[in-house]
Amino acid sequence: VQLQASGGGLVQAGGSLSVSCAASGGSFSNYGMGWFRQAPGKEREFVAAIRRNSAATYYADSVKGRFTISRSNLRRTMSLQMNNLKPEDTAIYYCAVRLSEMAGSDWRREPSMYTYWGQGTLVTVSS
Repeated sequence: VQLQASGGGLVQAGGSLSVSCAASGGSFSNYGMGWFRQAPGKEREFVAAIRRNSAATYYADSVKGRFTISRSNLRRTMSLQMNNLKPEDTAIYYCAVRLSEMAGSDWRREPSMYTYWGQGTLVTVSS
């Protein structure tokens, strides 16, 4: 499985940006997927996750109400729409895949539970 993230860039605070992740190989519709981010000098943190059939989504408290995760199993893509961006959202955003999705939600917030990672795309929010 290979993941290719795209769509990062520079935006002013209060603005919007969308990042996407395209997957090749494997059975995309079976994957649990998520977005993580890592700011300079900080650990990688959970941003959002989505069930394989899009039946449920999960968000970090810091982005809830501002970010929206979605996926298209037909196009083998996952996206993260980010609105009302803040300077503290500045980070490299990574998409991640777990080949065999499990029930529940807690595991989705743990980077170690994901199998494959994209290369990351930089999002910079200026104040």
